[in-house]
This record gives sequence, C-alpha cells and structure tokens, in this order.
Amino acid sequence: MSEQVSSIKPILGNRSDVAIGVLIILYTVGVLGTLFNVHDQFLLLTPLNLLISLGIVLYFHPRWSIATVLLLIACYTIGFLAEVYGVQTGQLFGDYGYGPVLGWQVQETPLMIGVNWVMLVYCVGTSVNQFMPRALWGLKVLMGAILMVSLDVLIEPVAMHYDFWSWEGNIIPMQNYIGWFLVSLIQFACFFWIESQTKNKVAFVLLLLQFAFFWILGLNW
Repeated sequence: MSEQVSSIKPILGNRSDVAIGVLIILYTVGVLGTLFNVHDQFLLLTPLNLLISLGIVLYFHPRWSIATVLLLIACYTIGFLAEVYGVQTGQLFGDYGYGPVLGWQVQETPLMIGVNWVMLVYCVGTSVNQFMPRALWGLKVLMGAILMVSLDVLIEPVAMHYDFWSWEGNIIPMQNYIGWFLVSLIQFACFFWIESQTKNKVAFVLLLLQFAFFWILGLNW
C-alpha cells in the first residue's frame, strides 16, 4: 500500500505543475490579448476565464466536505448580494454600475461577480494559510481582508478603463475600499472558521497571476 501511495504522489505533483502552466498561459494570453486588442469581443471571454480559473483551483482542493461546499456557496451568496446592494443603493461601495464584460446580470449585477468573490477569497485564504499556518483566527481574517483590498487597488483603475464597471464621475471613492474590507472580513471569518489549515499551491500561483495581470495592464495605458 505504501508503495502505491508513493507512486501516486509524483503524478499528482505533475498534475499541479501542468495546471499552473495552463494558468500562466491563460493569463499571459489575457494580458496580450487585452493590451493589443486582438478582437473587439476579446474581453467578453472574461466569464469563461473566471470559470476555468476557479475550476482548476478547486480541482486541487485537498479535502472536500459538506462544510467546504456550504462555505463556497456562502462566499458566492455574500459577495453577490453585497454587489447587488451596492449597485442598487450606492451605500456600500459607492455609486457604480457594471458594463457588459462580466456577462449576464440580475438586478444590474453580473452573476460572475459572485464567482470572482469565491475565487479571490479561496486563493487569498489558502495563501494566508500557507505563509501564516499558526496565526490566530482573527489575524488571518485581518490579513486576508488587507490582501483583498490591496488587490482591489490594482483592479479598480483597470476595470474602469476596460468597462468592467464604472464609477460616478470616474472617481473611485475611498468608500469602495472600506466596503471591500468589510465584506472581505465577513468572507474570511467564514473561510478560516472552516478551512483554517487548507493550503493549495495552484491557488497561490493564481493569486500571484491576478496581481501580475492587473499590475501589468495598469502600467500600459
């Protein structure tokens, strides 16, 4: 039995390396296609990119349980409803509206934005577990929220430029970052309560690619 287990491990390791390679190619194509405007409909592939990215990452989740499934559903629901409330009232993130890039909308809010919340919370959460495995729950929650806001600082101007969404007066309010921080706190309070030690190498690489993607695009316009 031990010989069988040891023979399986290299295969699993190779699979994760292949997945990382696929993600790197996917995001490289995304950067180049966006920068060089290879097609006027190119950005409309963003929902597909999000689904593929999340699917690859969750394939390498180490331990599935009912609690994990419920956590992902909760992250989607919290993120999506926060965005609906934000769009409809302007009281959470500020006055903003979504463009067509993220696809189908309900209450003027793309269904894919919930997928984006799930992907980012999972990637940030498992990365915090990777580098702060023994940290207290509250410190992990705080660090997760800080990382999310740091990423949003890169995302916002790029998202405005490429019509993912737009802000009233083309000004990103500080209220947006406060709102992201508060919603992220709730998300990570749930995440680290259930997945306090879960690590995922592929998710960490995807998080780095997210930072690189928006940083590079932000430098080039």
